[in-house]
Amino acid sequence: MSKYVVTGGAGFIGSSVVRALLDQGAGHVHVIDNLLTGYEKNLEEVARQVTLHRVDIRDFEGVKAAIAGAEKVFHLAAIPSVPKSIDEPVPSHEVNIDGTFNVYRACAETGVKRVVYAASSSAYGDTEVLPKVETMVPQPLSPYAAQKLMGEYYASVFHSCFGLEAVALRFFNVYGPRQDPSSPYSGVLSIFMKCLIEGRRPTLFGDGGQTRDFTYVADVAGLCLKASRASGVAGKVYNAGNGNRYTLNEVWQTLQDTQGVTLAPNYGPSRAGDVRDSQADTTAAVRDLGHAPQYSLAEGLRLTFDWYKSSLVA
Repeated sequence: MSKYVVTGGAGFIGSSVVRALLDQGAGHVHVIDNLLTGYEKNLEEVARQVTLHRVDIRDFEGVKAAIAGAEKVFHLAAIPSVPKSIDEPVPSHEVNIDGTFNVYRACAETGVKRVVYAASSSAYGDTEVLPKVETMVPQPLSPYAAQKLMGEYYASVFHSCFGLEAVALRFFNVYGPRQDPSSPYSGVLSIFMKCLIEGRRPTLFGDGGQTRDFTYVADVAGLCLKASRASGVAGKVYNAGNGNRYTLNEVWQTLQDTQGVTLAPNYGPSRAGDVRDSQADTTAAVRDLGHAPQYSLAEGLRLTFDWYKSSLVA
């Protein structure tokens, strides 16, 4: 049986990739996670089909030992936060650049066939052109964006120099069950969900008119698996978004409407490193990877809210 490894597999997106692999017949999945931002509870119901290696990706020997014998690796481990990369740039750099190098190196040295890397749409920066196309010149505005972009470059280099089949997927604004709302660096939709359940007004940074390509986590996990199987894509970068964009004000209003409440948001100053607008051009991902998002924003929000309500209220 093939061995599959998911770094960051106890995290929000990583645990969804683990489930997607199991749903599609993987049988067993190995997870590398130091539980800094991930949680064992994210894997509770599939724990018998998972081997958890509590390894920090900055530990090369530990990473190499856990990856040895793997056919495919999904590299999602990171400190995934623009604000945190500005507040604490050193650990962010060490994990997102040094740790990523360790993962690629371990994969190359142990004969891994394919690596799927979680890149970021933040690499595009605040360009006026929409939607964002992979051929655009990157303009990172934060340490996090620069770090994730370097991971793309290393993916390409490890392919050209060492023959490692590495594919990078630029995640846009992923949301869904198991996204942690407790951190000040959490994704905006997880914070929206918690505020709605608790009857509190959220704080929007800026005027709330900034737009995002919100993508349901199951669609992203499905694309990761497609990228692990597609032919002729090694060394390339693809957008992993939905192809739509919504303002934060619109999304908050939609959530209020679905629950029949009125909670006007608070507004705070814009955050350093944040981009104004984001939308993915998914033409290449559809053509080369078979990308076909299944969840509309309304359906994704409903499923996410239902999960948060049962999880946070329980």
